[in-house]
Amino acid sequence: MKGTTHSAAPAVVAEFLGKIMPFKELAPEIIDQVARKVKVDFFPKGTRLLEAGKSEIKYLHLIQKGGVKCFIVDDEGAVTLKDYRGEGDCIGALGIIRGTLANLDVEMVEDTFCFLLPRAVFLELISSQPGFSQYYLKSFSEKIVATAYSELRHHRVGRSNDSSLHLFSIQVGDIIRQAPRTIAADASIRQAAAKMAEFRVASLLIHEPDDEEQIIGIVTDRDLRNKVLAPGLDSNEPIRAVMSAPVATVLSQATCFDALLRMMSGSTHHLAVEQKDKIIGVITSHDIALLQGHAPYSLFKEIGKQQRIDGLYPLSRKIPEMIRNLIKEGARAGHIARMIAILNDQILERLLTLLEEELGPPPVAYCWLLMGSEGRREQTFRTDQDNAILYEDPADAQQAAACEAYFAALARLAIEHLVQCGYPLCPGEIMATNPKWRQPLSAWKQCFSDWAALPEPEEVLNASIFFDFRAGFGKAILADELRQHLNGLTKKSELYLFHLARQCLSAKAPLSFFKNFIVDKDGEHKNKLDIKVQGLTPFVNFARILALRHGIRETNTLARLQVLGKEKILSEELLAAATDAYEMQMQLRLVHQLNQLEVNTPPDNHIAPADLSELDRRMLRDAFEVIDRLHAVLKTFFPAL
Repeated sequence: MKGTTHSAAPAVVAEFLGKIMPFKELAPEIIDQVARKVKVDFFPKGTRLLEAGKSEIKYLHLIQKGGVKCFIVDDEGAVTLKDYRGEGDCIGALGIIRGTLANLDVEMVEDTFCFLLPRAVFLELISSQPGFSQYYLKSFSEKIVATAYSELRHHRVGRSNDSSLHLFSIQVGDIIRQAPRTIAADASIRQAAAKMAEFRVASLLIHEPDDEEQIIGIVTDRDLRNKVLAPGLDSNEPIRAVMSAPVATVLSQATCFDALLRMMSGSTHHLAVEQKDKIIGVITSHDIALLQGHAPYSLFKEIGKQQRIDGLYPLSRKIPEMIRNLIKEGARAGHIARMIAILNDQILERLLTLLEEELGPPPVAYCWLLMGSEGRREQTFRTDQDNAILYEDPADAQQAAACEAYFAALARLAIEHLVQCGYPLCPGEIMATNPKWRQPLSAWKQCFSDWAALPEPEEVLNASIFFDFRAGFGKAILADELRQHLNGLTKKSELYLFHLARQCLSAKAPLSFFKNFIVDKDGEHKNKLDIKVQGLTPFVNFARILALRHGIRETNTLARLQVLGKEKILSEELLAAATDAYEMQMQLRLVHQLNQLEVNTPPDNHIAPADLSELDRRMLRDAFEVIDRLHAVLKTFFPAL
């Protein structure tokens, strides 16, 4: 029972500690010493372990088996779920280090066993083991960032009700209604349809005939309509013939919002939920929609069904309101940027599909390239267009002329319609309507080769826009081939990367010697700073340079940072700091632009530090300080700088 601690076998405790962070980083003899001082306790499901502002924390609780939920209750009695913690997680570290009462309510969501490390022993480890204390410092810094996000969302945009937070707080595994229904791959289509009717499900997972655990595909009611009934396929054929493979999956601990993004980016309605390498259920777009009405998935589908180009205009203009709701409901900046990119891509795909029907098929295969912030999937509210057309090399002069005429018309119409959808023209004419940016593959390769060979200021500027390209529509393999060519160039051209790095280092953090913000002294933006140019761009440039240097194909800044961390090019601590700093600034930028839109002011990137809360200013100052650390890493790769 709660409060009745028992002795624990030191060997069992030592084995447990040796598997979890940060204890496993301690020397074996220290782990053994600590293990002898640990006790064990059992807490039945529903036990309230800690009460915020009331409970004294005498032990660091290490969850050996089971799970807890951490939440807060406001003055009006409203409950806000903060997170779930399971095996290997701890409870009470922050309160012990700060010497305060519990800052969260903690309740067991299932029968739970905890190892109890006495407060004094934990504090001794904090003071004597630098790596141990650094782990908790990092953990707490992430919690402070989360607090800053909370303030940005609720105090600057407006508080949302609890139900609207489900998309971001509930894990996929929590909404599974039943175990997955399966059928062997050699069963007939008729048998599969009968089983779907028997269990009243809209999908079946397909497994190998001799191994029920090996899931190889999925069949849905839509597959039966489109692949069996419509073409008149014999229902005695094996279900393997009409299944979709491989099965799109999502981890059970992912949030429902992550699952929504997965569905939208992959254009799928069903996801198999995976837990410890085993499929434990299936969720559908309908399951997700129930958590938050039908938005934004319904908008995504509505765009895809639109049969008239001018019908896309009002749909596109719904996106800012959709993003406003996401900010209010608790989405982090990275999630918001991904959602904007998915919806914008859907607008583009439908627009170009309809234009092809209008103009007829193209003379050769092509790819509509997205560049700059679009290429990085980092758009905010109505980012300027940055696009180009890449097409297969024509076979002869006649086909070349046909390509130029067709793609010139396609570009002109597409750009005009995108403007009507609310996407502004690029002031620098980095658009497919410019003949310079409407070229066959061989010309693009030569263009990139010339830029890498002659790193003049204009070429360095082009790199910051064009080298973040990705396929937006059409034959993506053309973009892949161009990316492969670019990676080959930059791996060989250390001089070119040197010039990119030098440009990156020239952008100093907007902080004075005494860590005060450096703002414009006069003019239209007096007492403001440009958070995009001065704050975010140094992170974008840093990630791009190292991505090019190491042949990383990702274009998104956060994704590039993750790969750099995974490949040990960045330390875990710097990766976490850079990620937090970048997301915090993106969040601040989005909220700033949202507030401008709500008073009918064109969105910009000019932030007045004096208008921010004290917490915002502190977090922004910390984020800017990370820029100097990134520059220090660049200097290790380019010592001559």
